[in-house]
Amino acid sequence: MNALTGKTAIVTGASKGIGAAIAAGLAEAGANVVINYASDKDGADRAATRIRSAGGKAITVQGNVTDARDVERLFRETQDAFGAPSVLVNNAGVYRFGALADVTPEEYRRQFDTNVLGTLLTTREALKHFPQSGGSVINISSIAGFSAVPDTSIYSASKAAVEQITRALAKELGPRNIRVNAVAPGVTLTEGLRSGDMEGGDMEKMVIAGTPLGRIGAPEDIVPAVVFLASDAARWITGEKLAASGGLRF
Repeated sequence: MNALTGKTAIVTGASKGIGAAIAAGLAEAGANVVINYASDKDGADRAATRIRSAGGKAITVQGNVTDARDVERLFRETQDAFGAPSVLVNNAGVYRFGALADVTPEEYRRQFDTNVLGTLLTTREALKHFPQSGGSVINISSIAGFSAVPDTSIYSASKAAVEQITRALAKELGPRNIRVNAVAPGVTLTEGLRSGDMEGGDMEKMVIAGTPLGRIGAPEDIVPAVVFLASDAARWITGEKLAASGGLRF
Protein backbone atom coordinates (compact mmCIF):
# COMPACT_ATOMS: atom_id res chain seq x y z
CA MET A 1 0.00 0.00 0.00
CA ASN A 2 1.59 3.27 -1.13
CA ALA A 3 -1.30 5.65 -0.65
CA LEU A 4 0.96 8.30 0.87
CA THR A 5 4.01 8.10 -1.39
CA GLY A 6 5.53 11.52 -1.84
CA LYS A 7 3.84 12.99 1.23
CA THR A 8 5.53 14.15 4.42
CA ALA A 9 3.71 13.64 7.72
CA ILE A 10 4.34 15.06 11.19
CA VAL A 11 3.08 13.02 14.14
CA THR A 12 3.18 14.75 17.51
CA GLY A 13 3.71 12.75 20.68
CA ALA A 14 4.95 9.78 18.66
CA SER A 15 7.64 8.24 20.85
CA LYS A 16 5.39 5.39 21.97
CA GLY A 17 1.86 4.02 22.04
CA ILE A 18 -0.68 5.17 19.51
CA GLY A 19 1.62 7.87 18.14
CA ALA A 20 4.48 5.46 17.39
CA ALA A 21 2.06 3.03 15.73
CA ILE A 22 0.62 5.84 13.58
CA ALA A 23 4.09 6.96 12.55
CA ALA A 24 4.97 3.41 11.49
CA GLY A 25 1.70 3.03 9.60
CA LEU A 26 2.14 6.29 7.70
CA ALA A 27 5.68 5.28 6.75
CA GLU A 28 4.47 1.86 5.59
CA ALA A 29 1.98 3.69 3.36
CA GLY A 30 4.87 5.59 1.76
CA ALA A 31 5.10 8.85 3.72
CA ASN A 32 8.24 10.50 5.03
CA VAL A 33 7.58 10.71 8.76
CA VAL A 34 8.64 13.19 11.43
CA ILE A 35 8.38 11.76 14.93
CA ASN A 36 7.87 14.53 17.46
CA TYR A 37 8.48 13.92 21.15
CA ALA A 38 8.59 16.09 24.25
CA SER A 39 10.94 14.15 26.55
CA ASP A 40 11.22 10.47 25.57
CA LYS A 41 14.18 10.62 23.20
CA ASP A 42 14.94 6.90 23.53
CA GLY A 43 11.37 5.99 22.61
CA ALA A 44 11.39 8.34 19.62
CA ASP A 45 14.69 6.90 18.43
CA ARG A 46 13.29 3.38 18.67
CA ALA A 47 10.21 4.40 16.69
CA ALA A 48 12.39 5.97 13.98
CA THR A 49 14.71 2.95 13.86
CA ARG A 50 11.71 0.67 13.42
CA ILE A 51 10.60 2.70 10.41
CA ARG A 52 14.04 2.89 8.83
CA SER A 53 14.64 -0.84 9.39
CA ALA A 54 11.50 -1.50 7.35
CA GLY A 55 12.77 0.68 4.50
CA GLY A 56 10.96 3.89 5.40
CA LYS A 57 12.18 7.41 6.05
CA ALA A 58 11.90 9.03 9.45
CA ILE A 59 13.51 11.66 11.64
CA THR A 60 12.89 12.67 15.23
CA VAL A 61 12.37 16.23 16.44
CA GLN A 62 12.12 17.18 20.09
CA GLY A 63 9.58 19.85 20.93
CA ASN A 64 6.77 20.69 23.32
CA VAL A 65 3.56 21.40 21.42
CA THR A 66 2.53 23.95 24.05
CA ASP A 67 5.54 26.13 23.16
CA ALA A 68 5.09 28.15 19.96
CA ARG A 69 8.85 28.37 19.43
CA ASP A 70 9.23 24.61 19.66
CA VAL A 71 6.38 24.18 17.20
CA GLU A 72 8.03 26.57 14.74
CA ARG A 73 11.26 24.60 15.01
CA LEU A 74 9.42 21.31 14.49
CA PHE A 75 8.09 22.50 11.16
CA ARG A 76 11.36 24.15 10.17
CA GLU A 77 13.32 20.94 10.74
CA THR A 78 10.65 19.00 8.86
CA GLN A 79 10.98 21.37 5.90
CA ASP A 80 14.77 21.07 5.96
CA ALA A 81 14.68 17.26 5.99
CA PHE A 82 11.81 16.38 3.68
CA GLY A 83 10.32 19.54 2.20
CA ALA A 84 6.82 20.81 2.85
CA PRO A 85 4.63 18.59 5.00
CA SER A 86 1.06 17.92 3.90
CA VAL A 87 -0.11 15.70 6.76
CA LEU A 88 -0.28 16.65 10.44
CA VAL A 89 -1.39 14.18 13.07
CA ASN A 90 -2.10 15.90 16.38
CA ASN A 91 -1.56 12.94 18.67
CA ALA A 92 0.27 14.53 21.62
CA GLY A 93 -1.91 14.34 24.68
CA VAL A 94 -1.86 13.89 28.43
CA TYR A 95 -4.38 12.66 30.95
CA ARG A 96 -4.91 12.09 34.62
CA PHE A 97 -8.18 10.83 36.00
CA GLY A 98 -9.59 11.95 39.31
CA ALA A 99 -12.69 13.02 41.16
CA LEU A 100 -14.01 16.57 41.06
CA ALA A 101 -12.66 17.15 44.57
CA ASP A 102 -9.16 16.57 43.21
CA VAL A 103 -9.39 19.05 40.32
CA THR A 104 -6.76 21.77 40.47
CA PRO A 105 -6.06 24.74 38.20
CA GLU A 106 -2.61 23.29 37.53
CA GLU A 107 -3.95 19.94 36.31
CA TYR A 108 -6.61 21.67 34.23
CA ARG A 109 -3.97 23.80 32.52
CA ARG A 110 -1.63 20.84 32.02
CA GLN A 111 -4.25 18.83 30.15
CA PHE A 112 -5.82 21.69 28.23
CA ASP A 113 -2.46 23.18 27.28
CA THR A 114 -1.29 19.96 25.64
CA ASN A 115 -4.55 18.53 24.35
CA VAL A 116 -6.19 21.75 23.17
CA LEU A 117 -3.65 24.57 22.87
CA GLY A 118 -1.08 22.19 21.37
CA THR A 119 -3.55 21.17 18.67
CA LEU A 120 -4.21 24.82 17.83
CA LEU A 121 -0.54 25.85 17.76
CA THR A 122 0.60 23.00 15.53
CA THR A 123 -2.30 23.45 13.11
CA ARG A 124 -1.68 27.19 12.97
CA GLU A 125 1.96 26.56 12.08
CA ALA A 126 0.98 23.98 9.47
CA LEU A 127 -0.77 26.72 7.52
CA LYS A 128 2.61 28.34 6.88
CA HIS A 129 4.11 25.14 5.48
CA PHE A 130 1.40 23.09 3.78
CA PRO A 131 1.64 23.30 -0.02
CA GLN A 132 -0.84 25.32 -2.06
CA SER A 133 -2.51 22.05 -3.05
CA GLY A 134 -3.67 21.64 0.56
CA GLY A 135 -3.22 18.97 3.17
CA SER A 136 -4.78 16.86 5.89
CA VAL A 137 -4.94 17.47 9.63
CA ILE A 138 -5.96 14.51 11.78
CA ASN A 139 -6.69 15.17 15.44
CA ILE A 140 -6.55 12.23 17.82
CA SER A 141 -9.52 12.65 20.11
CA SER A 142 -11.12 10.00 22.33
CA ILE A 143 -14.50 8.43 22.84
CA ALA A 144 -14.31 10.23 26.20
CA GLY A 145 -15.04 13.39 24.24
CA PHE A 146 -18.61 12.22 23.61
CA SER A 147 -19.06 9.26 25.98
CA ALA A 148 -17.58 10.33 29.30
CA VAL A 149 -17.23 8.34 32.51
CA PRO A 150 -16.84 9.51 36.12
CA ASP A 151 -13.49 10.95 37.22
CA THR A 152 -12.56 12.16 33.72
CA SER A 153 -14.04 15.66 33.75
CA ILE A 154 -10.90 17.52 32.65
CA TYR A 155 -9.75 14.95 30.09
CA SER A 156 -13.21 14.45 28.60
CA ALA A 157 -13.73 18.20 28.32
CA SER A 158 -10.38 18.62 26.59
CA LYS A 159 -11.21 15.93 24.03
CA ALA A 160 -14.67 17.38 23.42
CA ALA A 161 -12.87 20.67 22.70
CA VAL A 162 -10.64 18.89 20.19
CA GLU A 163 -13.70 17.63 18.35
CA GLN A 164 -15.21 21.13 18.17
CA ILE A 165 -11.87 22.52 16.98
CA THR A 166 -11.95 19.87 14.28
CA ARG A 167 -15.37 20.96 13.05
CA ALA A 168 -14.58 24.69 13.24
CA LEU A 169 -11.24 24.40 11.43
CA ALA A 170 -12.71 22.14 8.76
CA LYS A 171 -15.01 25.02 7.81
CA GLU A 172 -12.32 27.67 8.18
CA LEU A 173 -9.61 25.85 6.23
CA GLY A 174 -11.75 24.12 3.61
CA PRO A 175 -11.27 26.98 1.10
CA ARG A 176 -7.53 26.24 1.25
CA ASN A 177 -8.20 22.55 0.51
CA ILE A 178 -7.02 21.60 3.99
CA ARG A 179 -9.12 18.82 5.43
CA VAL A 180 -9.49 18.51 9.20
CA ASN A 181 -10.84 15.32 10.76
CA ALA A 182 -10.65 13.49 14.06
CA VAL A 183 -10.09 9.88 15.06
CA ALA A 184 -11.49 8.92 18.47
CA PRO A 185 -9.85 5.82 19.93
CA GLY A 186 -11.57 3.78 22.56
CA VAL A 187 -9.71 2.06 25.38
CA THR A 188 -6.37 1.18 23.84
CA LEU A 189 -3.68 -0.89 25.55
CA THR A 190 -0.70 1.46 25.52
CA GLU A 191 2.29 1.63 27.83
CA GLY A 192 0.38 4.01 30.06
CA LEU A 193 -2.45 1.55 30.62
CA ARG A 194 -0.07 -1.35 31.11
CA SER A 195 1.71 0.57 33.88
CA GLY A 196 -1.63 0.99 35.66
CA ASP A 197 -4.11 -1.64 36.73
CA MET A 198 -5.89 -2.09 33.41
CA GLU A 199 -4.29 -5.23 32.00
CA GLY A 200 -5.68 -8.42 33.49
CA GLY A 201 -7.83 -6.64 36.05
CA ASP A 202 -11.52 -6.02 36.63
CA MET A 203 -11.41 -2.85 34.54
CA GLU A 204 -10.18 -4.78 31.51
CA LYS A 205 -12.98 -7.33 31.96
CA MET A 206 -15.56 -4.55 32.16
CA VAL A 207 -14.25 -2.84 29.02
CA ILE A 208 -14.16 -6.11 27.07
CA ALA A 209 -17.71 -6.92 28.18
CA GLY A 210 -18.87 -3.55 26.86
CA THR A 211 -17.02 -3.76 23.55
CA PRO A 212 -19.01 -5.40 20.74
CA LEU A 213 -15.81 -6.69 19.10
CA GLY A 214 -14.86 -8.37 22.35
CA ARG A 215 -11.36 -7.16 23.19
CA ILE A 216 -9.22 -4.19 24.24
CA GLY A 217 -7.88 -2.09 21.39
CA ALA A 218 -4.23 -2.10 20.34
CA PRO A 219 -2.35 0.94 19.02
CA GLU A 220 -2.22 -0.68 15.60
CA ASP A 221 -6.03 -0.71 15.50
CA ILE A 222 -6.03 3.10 15.25
CA VAL A 223 -3.62 3.25 12.30
CA PRO A 224 -5.88 2.37 9.31
CA ALA A 225 -8.31 5.18 10.11
CA VAL A 226 -5.47 7.72 10.24
CA VAL A 227 -3.84 6.48 7.04
CA PHE A 228 -7.18 6.65 5.26
CA LEU A 229 -7.89 10.20 6.38
CA ALA A 230 -4.36 11.25 5.40
CA SER A 231 -4.74 9.82 1.91
CA ASP A 232 -6.40 11.12 -1.22
CA ALA A 233 -9.04 8.42 -0.77
CA ALA A 234 -10.53 10.75 1.87
CA ARG A 235 -10.39 13.80 -0.40
CA TRP A 236 -14.13 14.51 0.09
CA ILE A 237 -14.13 14.02 3.86
CA THR A 238 -13.64 16.87 6.31
CA GLY A 239 -15.04 17.94 9.65
CA GLU A 240 -15.77 14.35 10.60
CA LYS A 241 -15.04 12.17 13.62
CA LEU A 242 -14.27 8.49 13.15
CA ALA A 243 -14.46 6.37 16.30
CA ALA A 244 -11.92 3.54 16.36
CA SER A 245 -13.16 1.79 19.47
CA GLY A 246 -14.46 -1.65 18.61
CA GLY A 247 -17.93 -0.22 19.19
CA LEU A 248 -17.27 0.64 22.85
CA ARG A 249 -19.48 3.31 24.38
CA PHE A 250 -19.61 4.07 28.08
